[in-house]
Amino acid sequence: MAEPEPYVPPKVWTWNKDAAGRFAAINRPIAGPTHDKQLPLGRHPLQLYSLGTPNGVKVTIMLEELLALGHAGAEYDAWLINIMSGEQFSSGFVAANPNSKIPALVDRSGPEPVRVFESGAILAYLAAKFGDAFVPSDPAMRAECWSWLFWQVASAPFLGGGFGHFYAYAPVKIEYAIDRYAMETKRQLDVLDRHLADKTYLCGETYSIADMAVWPWYGAMAKGLLYGAGEFLAVHEYERLNRWADQIGARPAVQRGRMVNCTWGDPAKQLHERHDASDFETQTHDRRTARGETA
Repeated sequence: MAEPEPYVPPKVWTWNKDAAGRFAAINRPIAGPTHDKQLPLGRHPLQLYSLGTPNGVKVTIMLEELLALGHAGAEYDAWLINIMSGEQFSSGFVAANPNSKIPALVDRSGPEPVRVFESGAILAYLAAKFGDAFVPSDPAMRAECWSWLFWQVASAPFLGGGFGHFYAYAPVKIEYAIDRYAMETKRQLDVLDRHLADKTYLCGETYSIADMAVWPWYGAMAKGLLYGAGEFLAVHEYERLNRWADQIGARPAVQRGRMVNCTWGDPAKQLHERHDASDFETQTHDRRTARGETA
């Protein structure tokens, strides 16, 4: 069998709409809105527009942890943004996030709305808003917290946009691309596993926004929950990372945060939109009723 002709990049790249696989309908090389539609508005000052992907889960975990800590001002409305149908390109969403990526937060607690986009920025904003919540007070540990938060922000694109895309979503499996990103993904998992050898959390004994940022990506990967790649990446080898992932995952606020804006997997663990703390109980009751169970 003849080898395929090697790809030679053209002098000037042009957009081939038919070459983007399953994301062809929503990926494009230009920014800005595609249609005019305003975002919905709930009754709480904090309005979140998101989806239960790892980047979205970071923020809902933070909000649920703030509420568990007693910060009543952290009550929020979480609106579902269906990225596969292009809702992130509405005029309202682009006004909240010009990059058209989830999540986007609008804080309406002051005289003028404040928009915050990029999940790491939202975590930092919420921490500052609520008295440096979940940020260590010790200067050295505070620096450690920011370092791991920014590490996650810089590293996750290799996990999602790189490994996840070429391993799970690309229309053609490319050995070089998968090997390149698998190597980098395993290196990152090893970074965390080594770091957690003598620490309970990423910042020593202090649970922080760094844990909230890293867990939805690397905790899920360590448990084999991303891209069906657990066996391929031999994630069981990272015992200390798995211990940390289990510990974070057992937190009630984390379990609630995972449910918000989730639209896949076990229906009992999905809460498409969240507008009040009682929504979790209503969802649980509705699922039990549908199964014919009693409380």
